[in-house]
Amino acid sequence: MSTQESQAPSEASTPILDPTAGPVALTRQLCNIPSVSGDECAIADAVEAMLRSHAPHLVISRDGDTVIARTELGRERRVAIAGHLDTVPINDNLPVRDEVDPVTGEAIIWGRGTVDMKAGVAVQLALAVELVAPAVDLTWIWYDHEEVASDLSGLGRAMRNHPELFGADFAILGEPSNGTIEGGCNGTLRARVELHGTRAHSARSWMGVNAIHRASVILSRLAAYEAERVTVDGLEYREGMNAVRIDGGVAGNVIPDRCSIEVNYRFAPSRSADEAVEFVRTFFADADSVEIVDLSPGARPGLDAPLAQRFVAAVGAEPTAKLGWTDVSRFSALGIPAVNFGPGNALLAHADDERVPVAQIESSFAALHAWLSASQEPPVK
Repeated sequence: MSTQESQAPSEASTPILDPTAGPVALTRQLCNIPSVSGDECAIADAVEAMLRSHAPHLVISRDGDTVIARTELGRERRVAIAGHLDTVPINDNLPVRDEVDPVTGEAIIWGRGTVDMKAGVAVQLALAVELVAPAVDLTWIWYDHEEVASDLSGLGRAMRNHPELFGADFAILGEPSNGTIEGGCNGTLRARVELHGTRAHSARSWMGVNAIHRASVILSRLAAYEAERVTVDGLEYREGMNAVRIDGGVAGNVIPDRCSIEVNYRFAPSRSADEAVEFVRTFFADADSVEIVDLSPGARPGLDAPLAQRFVAAVGAEPTAKLGWTDVSRFSALGIPAVNFGPGNALLAHADDERVPVAQIESSFAALHAWLSASQEPPVK
């Protein structure tokens, strides 16, 4: 059941978050609330309770375990800033620990969720409380079910249930990006490629047609495929197409009459979802069937928007392309230019030794604070 203006959660059972301690301490607090996908209620309750206690300037809504908080200042422009609350499963990596990186000597926080993406959420929550009068109106979104199937996404659900809350001129997703801006994202497609044959006793194999052997042609073509590098609005995206699962066979003495290859195609945002489907169907034209089982479009970099250009200047580093798929795609589908920006190295996301540099949490907070506090009007010439 989706509700707006939800009742405050019970204080007796809700973990307490203290935004006044700053984003670094808040990262530890958030990470130590387990929130594996499907179990986000406690952390969503904690976020909502904290905002109701510390951010009276925000209008708070709740949709399942997604919390939305908005300023209503009548500013000319609005920015949406989002982060997911869930993590992949825990594997003896909570509670978090403070450590020193043995290579760089920098202070880090180690543990599940530090990179993906509770450090980013901590930055956002600290800013949501502190920025009472930002230069733009803000829509803060903390959502559930990001680490699982796309159709379960709390962000997607809230967008469908409450489209009136998602109008914006620009959006930022707090995915880990080493504290720099990563524009847009690749699209992703999964296809099930089927090869058929004829069953026969393996002692008389010539009486049948081996579907697994037929698959060798498809697999050789995939192995030889050279993924493209595509420049979109000045950023280079790398595509990829790979077999990720194969299934076939009936019994140890039977020639198989079916073989299924699951293929994952990552495509640059210059290619539409329909174009990606057509490319895959053409690539496997000699298969008996090609079934598209999952499809999410990419998102262009979004860096030509005036708000984005001033954000780039505030961060002070050259943007790069986001090579994976992220929820910036959902904003892009609404016509909202969107980028990824958050502390943490994406290569450590989901790793058992997730760890985020304290300095990146602080610098991400500082960059966003400066940009959201500054005038968004172009300088007078």
